[in-house]
Amino acid sequence: MLEPYKAAIDRWVCPDVMRNQDISIAKAKKAISDYKKAIGRPEGLAELTVFYCESCMNLLSYCGMDDEGYFNALVRMFEQALKAIVAIEPGQQDAFVERLERVRNAGHNWGWGVGDDMDDLMAEYGFADE
Repeated sequence: MLEPYKAAIDRWVCPDVMRNQDISIAKAKKAISDYKKAIGRPEGLAELTVFYCESCMNLLSYCGMDDEGYFNALVRMFEQALKAIVAIEPGQQDAFVERLERVRNAGHNWGWGVGDDMDDLMAEYGFADE
């Protein structure tokens, strides 16, 4: 059920740079918005927002980038993911938080203060390291 949305997100935030595909934050976010309108289940929203962050991490792990807009959009989506996670049952939160932790840890390698912003958001939403 989530696969078409995930495919769209991945295509637009983690394009095939070898094939000269472009990035479109707006089109990736539209996939999440479309899901929200069509189905809107909280667990699905958590999955898609976390997946968006992971897709960005995948691109940044093999392709350096110096695009402030991309990083700002990633941090905003990271916050949306945290909002989605706190909206689901506590027993379902851990796996999503672990996935965001991996993104946050990688974020310290990207510059633009991304990792620090993610640290602040994790603390703000009550998921800071103890």
